[in-house]
Amino acid sequence: MGTIDERPAVTQPLNKVWYQGKVAALDMLRLDLLHPVVSGNKWYKLRLNLSYAQDHGFKTIVTFGGGYSNHLVATAFAARQFGLRAVGIVRGHHDVLTPTLQDCKDYGMELLFVSQEDFRNRHQPLWAEQLVAHFDEILIIPEGGANERGRKGAGLIDRFVNRSYTHIAMCVGTGTTLAGLRQQLPEEQHILGFVPMKQTDEQRHYISEHLQGISQYSWSLVPDLRFGGFGKWKDEMLVFMNEFYKDHKIPLDIVYTGKMMYNIKGMLDDNFFSSSDRILCIHSGGLQGNVSVKGGLVY
Repeated sequence: MGTIDERPAVTQPLNKVWYQGKVAALDMLRLDLLHPVVSGNKWYKLRLNLSYAQDHGFKTIVTFGGGYSNHLVATAFAARQFGLRAVGIVRGHHDVLTPTLQDCKDYGMELLFVSQEDFRNRHQPLWAEQLVAHFDEILIIPEGGANERGRKGAGLIDRFVNRSYTHIAMCVGTGTTLAGLRQQLPEEQHILGFVPMKQTDEQRHYISEHLQGISQYSWSLVPDLRFGGFGKWKDEMLVFMNEFYKDHKIPLDIVYTGKMMYNIKGMLDDNFFSSSDRILCIHSGGLQGNVSVKGGLVY
């Protein structure tokens, strides 16, 4: 059975110059240090799915993603570690593979390219099953590991979260990690989910659906209202990420964690938090996404 050593995950205090007088503590859970490929929350969303596949005789993992998908490349590597075949259904056609897709291929993942329009059918089991019917003994994992096993796996991150924190900040793609962790943590620990899109309706619906009986006031979502939406950024972001690395020696990624920390800095400056608040930011990895940046980063 494949596994990832969880010992490298540490909680790192940020430089006090960043938050002094604004909050009592601001730390970062370095899940990006877990593994160079299966980093951050990706491992937790995959681990129970892969164990289930292995224990129940599945031979092939099928999942979905775009050309720069952290989830695809993590699945490709982790499936190989578990002795499973991996198939990635990729949004759009790529005559030249992105570095991410090339890594997927190098790790043994077979790539199936579908149109943007067809990719919208990925939530329909029958469509996916027909697309991969020629493969043997298939387990389909939704994009981002967004199923019950993915949520339960994400909930295991709670072992790293000290109960003294008043706020837990994390990035939100599908909402799987937030839903899973919200189920495990005390409701008095408020979860702030930073969505790298301009709209949060899809994530809000998914999270609400899987948090029945949990107070809607125990979590909130913050959209990207400055940089233009998913995968978009400005030079201002690169400057911020470089300064953040200089101050804390922590690399951020251009898609998720860069936007999260940029927004948190703005919230600190706007006195959004109480001076007694203690904040834990979860670094969800995904640094391979920085390959889309043509220079400009110091790390």
